[in-house]
Amino acid sequence: MRSPLLLFALFLVSCTCGNRPEADDPAAAEYGKRIPLQSTVTQVQPMTGLVLWSDSKSRADYIQLEYAYMLYNQVCTRQDEFNWDAMDRLLADVASRGHQAVVRFRYTYPGYASAVPDYIKALPGYEARWAQADGHSQPDTEYPDWRCEELQRFHREFHRRFAERYDRDPRLAFVETGFGHWAEYHVYDGLYIEGQTFPSTAFQKAFLPLMDEWFQDTPWLISIDAADGSYGSPFPGTRSLLDLKFGNFDDSFMCEDWDGYNWECWSFFGKERYRKGPAGGEFSYYSSYDQKHCLDAKGMYGRTFEGLAAKVHMSFIIAADQPGKQSDARLKEASMAMGYRFEVRDFRIKEGESAAVLIANTGVAPIYRDAFVEVAGVRGDLNLRTLMPGDEVWVRIPCKAAPSDRPSISCDHLVPGQAIQYQADVR
Repeated sequence: MRSPLLLFALFLVSCTCGNRPEADDPAAAEYGKRIPLQSTVTQVQPMTGLVLWSDSKSRADYIQLEYAYMLYNQVCTRQDEFNWDAMDRLLADVASRGHQAVVRFRYTYPGYASAVPDYIKALPGYEARWAQADGHSQPDTEYPDWRCEELQRFHREFHRRFAERYDRDPRLAFVETGFGHWAEYHVYDGLYIEGQTFPSTAFQKAFLPLMDEWFQDTPWLISIDAADGSYGSPFPGTRSLLDLKFGNFDDSFMCEDWDGYNWECWSFFGKERYRKGPAGGEFSYYSSYDQKHCLDAKGMYGRTFEGLAAKVHMSFIIAADQPGKQSDARLKEASMAMGYRFEVRDFRIKEGESAAVLIANTGVAPIYRDAFVEVAGVRGDLNLRTLMPGDEVWVRIPCKAAPSDRPSISCDHLVPGQAIQYQADVR
């Protein structure tokens, strides 16, 4: 008979290494009697899938996420006075539909005044620049003056307070951040003056580590265009910044030349980046063809969406124009091809003593919030956040389990109406 100490050692090895005894191996029997278990993943999982704009008010079953731009001057109009009502209304509205929000604050949007707070624009020496952008025929786009020290200070203070207020808010799934047009780390066809219409390399280099410090729980992402040094990005010259726990988003996903520039940018940030932060994006608007065919089951440009999503370990993508271009069934299928997906491969109980669950992640990405296997109201110690795609592990849970108990996956970062499902066919 195996000693309790040896059994505990075997359990620790299985948890830390991802190795496990085969389901019919005598070692598995030490976890108790196998309990039949049937379960099916029928819905898009929380914090994954296709994303629609929040103003669509959609309750479609193929989405769990809604996207919104937010403006800095919606929150702050006077120095050090922050009113978060607009953000709170957005999060409450999104959560009312059983969804979570993906939010990006921005300053510059082609065709509009910048979202720099008015009190900064009124400061002596602040010089906004208006110019043509994004093919517009008029100079109708306002660019911030990043030479202004108060703008730099405000930008830091804003994100510190933002994280302080919302970092653990379950209504917020992901935060995207950046500079330039749409905060996408570029000013294509616009006015680029480093350190003036776009923040200096030095400022960016100092600011980005602060995001990692302030956002302890909320995954934050920057555009893959930050790999391009054309806009003063600090990453090419400061490789240590790649150690930060950010993810990436790609706003021209599935475009015709994706295998060139886009994949080079993804590769720059590291093919293992998904272990630190999520992959997101938006379907390409380079042509109407891209929007019409990006989710075709047979794919386009020699690639399928599912194949490319797996390649970058994608968790979510903005798909605002896809309803009506594809069937609801296809949209749900594409949504469910992203993010994590849990499977229970074995379930055992020592009645009144413990339960053990062999769980795997068969998805393309990890879950980016803390989640745990739970039996009889007791959570296991293993954080499923650490379970990478393709991994499986035994989780033993000391509890007064009975044969009628069933495992569940608990996560404190869900809104009412959400649940994390798993696949199971244990006989």
